[in-house]
Amino acid sequence: MQFYHILVNKEHRLGREDCPADLEEAMICFAPETEPGKRLLRKEAARNLKEMFQRAEEEGLYLAGVSGYRSYERQEEIYQNSLLTKGKAHTEKYIAPPGGSEHQTGLAMDVSCQEMDYELEEEFEQTEAGIWIQKNASLFGFILRYPKGRENITGYAYEPWHIRYVTKDLAFYLTKMNLTLEEYWAY
Repeated sequence: MQFYHILVNKEHRLGREDCPADLEEAMICFAPETEPGKRLLRKEAARNLKEMFQRAEEEGLYLAGVSGYRSYERQEEIYQNSLLTKGKAHTEKYIAPPGGSEHQTGLAMDVSCQEMDYELEEEFEQTEAGIWIQKNASLFGFILRYPKGRENITGYAYEPWHIRYVTKDLAFYLTKMNLTLEEYWAY
């Protein structure tokens, strides 16, 4: 259970060798052309994500997974490419360093919708799907990991599309108390 509560960020990094043993393809709708490797999550997270997507669909909303599991090596490529093309300031604000990405835990999924053309943009928060995620993700054990106004605490820019599985009990607690994982771990 404790692994689901793990804090991963710029200061608390995973090693190159850290890879969850129970990764499986999340049986949800994905954005077109989503690579097979990006469809993976840890088993419990995948099951709860599927339930969340099914509930949204029952309410007439169609969510799409964009990016789940990401290896240390892949994050290293993304980080280095961002440094080269967008510079240090942008990279430090938006891109996790190798070992510092929650995607490596197999517990995070970036989510979008057709209305957004499956892009990961801040405007997602204004869509019906984005509003629904903000209101309901905790019921399925997920939190909005990088909330607006908490950038100085999380160390990352606001990302209304990035959800993280932490178990239903912890998701409910963090949401009710309006806490980030960093604040939870500081107590």
